[in-house]
Parts: sequence; structure tokens; C-alpha cells
Amino acid sequence: MKLPVYKIDGTPSGKEAVLEDAIFAIEPNDHAIWLDVVQYLANQRHGNAKTKDRSEIAHSTKKLGRQKGGGGARHGSLKSNIFVGGGRVFGPEPRFYHTKLNKKVKALARYSALTYKAKEENIIMLEPFVMEAPKTKELLGITAAIKAGSRKVLYVLPQNSDNIFLSSRNLPEVKVITVDEINTYAIMNANKLVLIDGVQDILAARMR
Repeated sequence: MKLPVYKIDGTPSGKEAVLEDAIFAIEPNDHAIWLDVVQYLANQRHGNAKTKDRSEIAHSTKKLGRQKGGGGARHGSLKSNIFVGGGRVFGPEPRFYHTKLNKKVKALARYSALTYKAKEENIIMLEPFVMEAPKTKELLGITAAIKAGSRKVLYVLPQNSDNIFLSSRNLPEVKVITVDEINTYAIMNANKLVLIDGVQDILAARMR
């Protein structure tokens, strides 16, 4: 598969980027995508929610009244959950939500997601560019010039660029990541995928 490479002003550069069929034109596996997205979202959870049970409440352990003859139910401690300030029953405890997924399944999910974007013609190839300083307006201008739309635009860089990243930080609909950070969730969540020329070669080299 070949795609034209554009300049940052939106005009064709005259070059064509060759996208490996083994990455951008496979038979998509929806189940692999689902597994990878579920794992990604689960791994974002911290699981820090915690409440105190009756063993952790700071209350007197003195028995409230005699065992029998009081005319009511038996109570042994103010720490009981039925009293205000008592411990909580079956409250949340810190836990890990992390799950494991085989590398081959994750790779299949990424390639399936990239294939979907290619089939939908939602991949834009862009010439490598540099920004001398963080300028949000400049990045917005580039996004508009290449007609990437105004919602959920994902830039994928061959290597980290602080100025490009900082330029996108105040743009909720534009995200910038490197090829090392690319994942199935980010691909599927984007409306337009802007690949800086060279990213496709890195992906192909890692597949071999």
C-alpha cells in the first residue's frame, strides 16, 4: 500500500510512503482488539479505594450494655457497622486490575487497528518537521492544513520532540505520541492518524 506524503502546509511533497501489507492490510481480528483495549483500560486503574472495617476503627471496645435483659438487641462494640462512625462492611480494598496479554496478541491487535484506519482512509502521511519553540497555534495550523479534522487527531512521531508535544498539551482533541508509545486504544480512539514519514519503517523493522 502506498500513501502520498504531505508537507506541513498541506501540499503534496511528491513522495510516496510504502506501508507494509503485513501491518496495514491484514485480516483484522476484532477479538484481539477487544482484549488489548480492555487490558489497556484496566491497567489505567489504580485500585486505591479503601474503607475501614471494624478492626481499624478507633473506638472504645467497652461493651455497651449487659448481654441479656436490656430489652433490645445485643451489642458488643461501637465499632459495629450499624452505629454512626462504625466500620464499613464489605468495603473496597486496594487491589490490582492489571492483566497480562501475550505479545503476539497485542501485536495482532495493533496491526488490526492500523488496518482499519488504512481501510477507512484515515491515515495521513506527513513529512518530518521540527518546531523551534512550543507554539499551539502553529500545530493547529498544521492540523488544519493537512485536513486532519478538529476532533481526535493522533500524531505519531518517530522519536520524541518536546516542542511538538508541548504544543499539543493545551489541545484536548490533539494528541502526540512516539512510535514507542503507540497502542491499540490510542489508534482506535483517534479519528485521524497522522504518521510522520519514517514511522512506518520503524514498525516494519520491528515486525521482522
